[in-house]
Amino acid sequence: MEKSSKSFVATLLFCIFLGYFSIHRFYVGKIGTAILQIITIGGFGIWLLIDLIMIIVQQFKDSEGKRITA
Repeated sequence: MEKSSKSFVATLLFCIFLGYFSIHRFYVGKIGTAILQIITIGGFGIWLLIDLIMIIVQQFKDSEGKRITA
């Protein structure tokens, strides 16, 4: 799997501090799901928690399907 050019640390910090505004999804280019996440307030927190876990275990992918890794 190819590595993304997006920063792992930036994605993680965006998710932790601005996750309810879905900034981490906008950052990685997932605009459609970012808007859905905003409308549902982070999936009522569940979607946000899943994203956070996926980022920490380095399984979160950008809009091109590349993994965001440290």
